[in-house]
Amino acid sequence: MMKTTTSSGHNSGVVQGTLDRRAVVRSILQDRKNLLVVTGLGSSSYDAMAAGDHARTFFLWGAMGGAAMVGLGLAIARPDENVVVITGDGEQLMGLGALATIGAQKVKNLAIVVLDNNHYGETGMQSSHTGLGVDLVGIAAASGFSWSARLSDMQGVEALRPRLHRADGPGFASIQIAADEPTRVLPPRDGVFLKNRFRHSLGLQPI
Repeated sequence: MMKTTTSSGHNSGVVQGTLDRRAVVRSILQDRKNLLVVTGLGSSSYDAMAAGDHARTFFLWGAMGGAAMVGLGLAIARPDENVVVITGDGEQLMGLGALATIGAQKVKNLAIVVLDNNHYGETGMQSSHTGLGVDLVGIAAASGFSWSARLSDMQGVEALRPRLHRADGPGFASIQIAADEPTRVLPPRDGVFLKNRFRHSLGLQPI
């Protein structure tokens, strides 16, 4: 079930997730309509690509820690569009200050979705800070997000999907996924192509 978390206390009872990351992202992006999606460094980009390439997905190949802030800038620039950032716990931990900024900005059309496997998947599967008790959901709540949730089953993920199309944010969801490494499905690597394709989907000229 989707559970909204309002506390900002320390998450002392760390439990390893069991959800399949590819199934989670496929569910999130099902019937996405005009949703604008920004993906974080590494595995979350591969997951989104595995669910299907899309002109309104902006894949970040680098800029670790920057996905949430790219999403914030996009949400501010396009207040009539719903923006979702899909990233990992390691990437979001590197950009913790972004959560405070997003909470302070009160952007209603932005949601951050963290695929949390308690590990740094891109550097050798070392335990991340969430695996050591850091509570990203609590941090988001304490930063002023309108809603925050920790999801551990597909029923909760299914309930999340329609919420991403509402302008009731900023919102934050941490989805507890298994610590596995599925085969990489690589998005296009040409940054200029990705930028101009995304701009074209917004009705903007290439630059």
